[in-house]
Amino acid sequence: MFETVLVANRGEIAVRVIRTLREMGIRSVAVHSDADAGALHTRLADVAVPIGPAPAAQSYLSIERVLEAAVRTGAQAIHPGYGFLSENVEFARACEKAGIVFIGPPVAAIEAMGDKIRAKQTVMAAGVPVVPGRTEPGMTDDEVADAAVAVGFPVLLKPSAGGGGKGMRVVRTEEELPDAIAGARREARGSFGDDTLLVERYVGNSRHIEVQVLGDTHGNLIHLGERECSLQRRHQKVIEEAPSPLLDAASRASMGRAAVDAAKAVGYTGAGTVEFIVDADRPRDFFFLEMNTRLQVEHPVTECVTGLDLVEQQIRIAAGEPLPIDQSDVTLDGHAIEARLYAEDPARGFLPQAGTVLGLVEPSGPGIRLDSSLAVGTVVGSDYDPMLAKVIAWAPTRETARARLVGALGHTAVLGVSTNAAFLRALLNDPDVVAGKLDTGLIERRGDALTLPEPPAPHAYAAAALALLIEGEPAGSAVDRWDVPDGWRLGEPAWTVRRLQVAGGDPVEVRLRGRSGAAEVRVGNGEPVPARAFRDGGRLTVTLDGLTASYAVVHEGGTVWLAADGRVVALREQERLSSSAGASAADGAVTSPMPGTVTVVQAAVGDEVAAGTPLLVVEAMKMEHVLTAPVAGTVAELRVTAGQTVALDERVALVTPAAAAPDRQEL
Repeated sequence: MFETVLVANRGEIAVRVIRTLREMGIRSVAVHSDADAGALHTRLADVAVPIGPAPAAQSYLSIERVLEAAVRTGAQAIHPGYGFLSENVEFARACEKAGIVFIGPPVAAIEAMGDKIRAKQTVMAAGVPVVPGRTEPGMTDDEVADAAVAVGFPVLLKPSAGGGGKGMRVVRTEEELPDAIAGARREARGSFGDDTLLVERYVGNSRHIEVQVLGDTHGNLIHLGERECSLQRRHQKVIEEAPSPLLDAASRASMGRAAVDAAKAVGYTGAGTVEFIVDADRPRDFFFLEMNTRLQVEHPVTECVTGLDLVEQQIRIAAGEPLPIDQSDVTLDGHAIEARLYAEDPARGFLPQAGTVLGLVEPSGPGIRLDSSLAVGTVVGSDYDPMLAKVIAWAPTRETARARLVGALGHTAVLGVSTNAAFLRALLNDPDVVAGKLDTGLIERRGDALTLPEPPAPHAYAAAALALLIEGEPAGSAVDRWDVPDGWRLGEPAWTVRRLQVAGGDPVEVRLRGRSGAAEVRVGNGEPVPARAFRDGGRLTVTLDGLTASYAVVHEGGTVWLAADGRVVALREQERLSSSAGASAADGAVTSPMPGTVTVVQAAVGDEVAAGTPLLVVEAMKMEHVLTAPVAGTVAELRVTAGQTVALDERVALVTPAAAAPDRQEL
């Protein structure tokens, strides 16, 4: 067995691998970019090595720097996690050349399955059904367009390299093809260094089901059942579960055999996942999508129902040990569901968000598992994927597991960074999700019903105002009757007014009088009601008109962050809000909906544009967002250039509406 293993990754997967290494008694080495200095994975590892600046290309994707760190620390093996170099065949080759064990499949298997075009051809030869489409390597833009027309709309454009939904585009009409092809190539090139595309028929009423396989170097290859990953947005998985509520025993066995056949076709060893797309109305009709030659994000649900530690099995296989079980030993016990916690704003189209973790509430309890790298003080930037953590629930039945996960998410909160926690709870409570009627289009169909946040309740506004009141009070609970605080006057106490505003909402006046232990509060146009509040560190307990609730609370930079029952509310004092400093979107202002980097500028000052014309592209955490002209008119301002970083809601351009544009003949 290895004595030292380097983990060539970051975030929650690096933390998860390091914990298994510790349980196995293996010395762990973490690597980190400058942006991750002091991150949780660097603190948990036995040794941490800096490998470069924040951009992944200069740190986590640098084969040379990762190998230098391995040699420097005496690592005998490297675990790549997922993403970054995990499916990079050149990295696997470089490890082999350096005499370091790559904890993953052989180079030949990565080559065969890492290229989706070659993968489809390989599994077809093994008798595994595939999605109709065109998979010729090296297709030009015109050839991709011709292939799309030949396959028939809607079609799916997919990068041949990589995974995780990056660069994928659903195209429904021929007119959409040029922009879709350009965007898919650009995103694929940025994420994987390869812009080769393939074209597949888009299966609309589809379910995404994948099978976990495990193979050793002694010729043993088994499957560990399936996971359902149909709940997705932008081709990115959100909720995963094992086993699938769709499959019966016969379908499970058939799909498992196909997955093993696909893996055997490339001499696979280690942990891998064969992904299938299944017609929701005909579950026995399934098609091979791709094989991920690495550990999957959703591997915990398989671990929960099989009792196997997949990371441990990867390490033992890489060390030459045989599998401890065969296919007849695999049994699925109970049900497990995983929810991915992302730094994103569902109300803004799931755009990535950034910030510093000011407070943290983490779930626990029977059947609950948390895979996370978060800690108070963690900086969530725009350089990497926005996934922060995974909350997993296991139970004997699917419904109990679902209910446990909803409850666990109610005790999950990140203060200081916007997340999708409330959206996840709403999704898990959707009637079709409860019934197990899943498909890849469900989230898109539900739209605002899942993504629009509820406005904060009056209780939350009162809690924020009371938290601010407590901060201004003298220390100690006893108040002398001659100790007259600000806001009081002779005869009766005066009202103190605070104007609090949630992002995208109108300011709400909250009036208070008295002390926090015996106050009177009026929220908006409501009636004054008695209130009291008590703060103990990061917890705030508030009683308003007889109703008591407890919040996690942080006050930072003029914003009060409150978390309770799975919701996080950020209320900012209105007088501290920055002025609009310009026109609104209706007047032609263009602002960045997320912090990130401008990758493409498609317009210039003076251009005449129609409403909806693409002006520029902002990229953050491997996701692109096209900013368009909000109105028809003339581009009057363009404040950014390609390569420039922008902040959330930063104004980047201005389009002067056509009606307001000056008459050129008068100039």
